[in-house]
Amino acid sequence: MSLRIGTSGWNYPTGKGTWNGIFYPLPEDRQRGFDELSFYAERFNTVEVNSTFYGQPRANATLGWAKRTPANFEFAVKLFQKFTHPALAIDPGPVTQADVDAFKGGIDPLAAAGKLGPLLIQFPASFQRSQEAADYIAWLMKAFAGYALAVELRHRSWSDAPETAALLGQHHAAWVQIDEPKFSSSIRQDLTGGEADLYYLRLHGRNAAQWWDHAEAEDRYNYFYSPEELEPIAAKVRDILSTARMRPGEIAKKAYLFLNNHFSAQAVANATTLKKMLDEPVTARMPAEMVERFPDLAGIVSTLPRARLL
Repeated sequence: MSLRIGTSGWNYPTGKGTWNGIFYPLPEDRQRGFDELSFYAERFNTVEVNSTFYGQPRANATLGWAKRTPANFEFAVKLFQKFTHPALAIDPGPVTQADVDAFKGGIDPLAAAGKLGPLLIQFPASFQRSQEAADYIAWLMKAFAGYALAVELRHRSWSDAPETAALLGQHHAAWVQIDEPKFSSSIRQDLTGGEADLYYLRLHGRNAAQWWDHAEAEDRYNYFYSPEELEPIAAKVRDILSTARMRPGEIAKKAYLFLNNHFSAQAVANATTLKKMLDEPVTARMPAEMVERFPDLAGIVSTLPRARLL
């Protein structure tokens, strides 16, 4: 069983929670030709793509991603919001086969390069279980049959219904496991992931105070996991990996862990710590600014010179 650990997104250039000056050099400190994705891909072997949620992927852009990353790199791609968050869609109306074909065409270069990981089908917390909702998920999974699929359901009505696991299982889709603040309506999971061929875990942070009440959307993800909080999660993943190796072919063959607590590059630091905990190689050097911001990394990574010396 293979394991990949990364972050949700790689480009956070603005706002209070920017990665510039922490993980990436400030724009004025960058050498000519500095590329964020290439820099990221030297340190992680996977990333979850956020931009495809806000607009249909473009083949020229995804071809560029494929060219700027190593041969063993994989992109988990979030489905366009029209498929899962219709109220946010710029082009309202029913989802059509043309929408499906446009998305597939946009990610074709990643598939052709052997760099396409799972498609993330992320539904909002307001998406509750009903027969109509279940039928739509079934249609969507059928529309994207042939791709590795991971479905994120956040409302408790889905975990309260035993039919949900069967529905996803029929289409060989992973039920995305979520670490997040828990409220009465939140989905209930044990992070084991069930019996799918794919294990997919997203760590959103535990900032309960600002989850619903925040000035800016990024505030929700302002949370740093302590090593003590990460260790039980790592233990769960170790058990899944161990079981998979003892029972090859029966449960998950691939595992993906993505940190979505992206505020001020906290996801980068936590993903690096998880790599260390799970015996994944940590070889590329990290910026000195990262280690200054997150001192626990000092025992895990070696450092680059400060940005102005690059």
